[in-house]
Amino acid sequence: MSIQVFGIPVSRGVAIGRAVLVASSRVDVAHYFVAVEQVPQEIDRLRVARDVVAGELELLKRELPAEAPHELAALLDVHLMLLHDETLSDATKVWISERHYNAEWALSAQLEVLARQFDEMEDAYLRERKADVEQVVERLLRVMGGSSPGPSTLAPGAQKQARDFAGEDPLVLVASDVAPADMMQFKRSVFTGFVTDVGGRTSHTAIVARSMDIPAVVGAREASRLIRQDDWVIIDGDAGLVLVNPSPIVLEEYRFRQRQSELERARLNRLRHTPAVTLDGQAVELLANIELPGDGPAALEAGAVGVGLFRSEFLFMNRNGDLPGEDEQFEAYRDAVLALQGLPVTIRTVDIGADKPLERMSAQELRHEHGLNPALGLRAIRWSLAEPGMFRQQLRAILRASAFGKVRILVPMVAHLGEVKLIFEALARAQHQLEEAGRAFSRVEVGAMIEVPAAALMIDRFLRHFDFVSIGTNDLIQYTLAIDRADEAVAHLYDAWHPAVLHLLQHSIDTANRLGKSVCVCGEMAGDVAFTELLLAMGLRSFSMHPARIASIKQRVLRADTRTLSAVLRTVLEADDPAAALKAALAAHGGG
Repeated sequence: MSIQVFGIPVSRGVAIGRAVLVASSRVDVAHYFVAVEQVPQEIDRLRVARDVVAGELELLKRELPAEAPHELAALLDVHLMLLHDETLSDATKVWISERHYNAEWALSAQLEVLARQFDEMEDAYLRERKADVEQVVERLLRVMGGSSPGPSTLAPGAQKQARDFAGEDPLVLVASDVAPADMMQFKRSVFTGFVTDVGGRTSHTAIVARSMDIPAVVGAREASRLIRQDDWVIIDGDAGLVLVNPSPIVLEEYRFRQRQSELERARLNRLRHTPAVTLDGQAVELLANIELPGDGPAALEAGAVGVGLFRSEFLFMNRNGDLPGEDEQFEAYRDAVLALQGLPVTIRTVDIGADKPLERMSAQELRHEHGLNPALGLRAIRWSLAEPGMFRQQLRAILRASAFGKVRILVPMVAHLGEVKLIFEALARAQHQLEEAGRAFSRVEVGAMIEVPAAALMIDRFLRHFDFVSIGTNDLIQYTLAIDRADEAVAHLYDAWHPAVLHLLQHSIDTANRLGKSVCVCGEMAGDVAFTELLLAMGLRSFSMHPARIASIKQRVLRADTRTLSAVLRTVLEADDPAAALKAALAAHGGG
């Protein structure tokens, strides 16, 4: 039976493939594919975990006091029975051997299958046994949590093996949510699209999906429960629509749309080495946002003239709390600098917190992250300043990389002049430590991210200290409108066209230009063609975006006349509906 699921469109295009479900669990589970030669090792990890849990349950039974209710012993017997039941153990092995899932993912996938079977049972007593299965699986997952080899140890060709098991069928990922760290593991994987139950337009699942240039729909509510493993799924990233088991006619229609999109992409690709200059001769800098050093070549291939945002936090994630040392960071930053072949690389200091927590965060920090409002907590530069040793270590690594090319340091979420003082003190100390150690480094420019309204309002004071600013529109919108950008319940209120947001943008760009300091927009607005003319009208001449968006933005730049755009800016900013006002103005001037 065909099903339609609606969500929030966050990455354009059409994806068609078989569903691969990532089940949600109260235990964090790593998801990655394993190579053929690793299958026996994963099955052995599953067997060892089962033996450990069986031993735990047997010990609990033996230690039950004589006065304990009979039901407790019976419950432990049920758990032991479930632990050895072939519908759990043998079926989990199939996920490993045939699908090449790691053991934890395989166990979660089988739990999802069993949970649905229990939900469909008519007998109330049997339906309630689902909780027992969940408890057994979570015991197994906790035991395996300390024995996982992790995706970093995957043999070369593991991704190829993942394609092998899929045969000719493309795959789409369906999940309640996908953590940023898991998204990075999937980044070079086999998935052609993503669907998640939760999330908003600027959640990190959405951002990484756009960086992968694959269709994605988030905030689709019950998608992970309505869609089953291996269902055929169409993801319409333009309309925010997910079609499950579509009819052959609908399937063919979307395949035609896929082919049309590929032709359009190939046409835009021809612009990648064309200089970005407006009709009236204004040069525009189109930079790339990257997450890992290996993203550098793709940025160059897309025609980027540098990296405007290297999100260093992804080096810190999915490491079981083991943070990268100075040398490891240095090598990553150096590799990114060398990959850009002399073009500038702007490295943002670690932006941890909110929807990107670290495994090693303290219990108090995690309680604040999950129990209160994480977006307003200990994150970004606040976290770095609270960990001065770690912060200086990162600064030293970035400074050492500057000996290999043009490097700039970007500091996220600055809001107080007191923070500015501490930042430059930490930088001076890091430089002094390198000098004493005889390590080479070059002078680096230091910039601040403008993503808090307070920073936008006092940008002139910040620019007395910083060499440049970069506007993070995702958080600027979130904090200006008091909207959690990852919460689909209020996603409809997240409005980049809100007049208050546009006035803060205009003020920031205008002030930086007036003071002769460079200003860039590195948030999602930079890669959205709906805003290109508006940002050009505001005086922006530096955009940083996902490499996949560069060609589309360049096309808009090449067709724009900034003199015409500047003339209509005041009308747009004063309008109650700025988007409609800009559209009308562009139409009146023949498209700008």
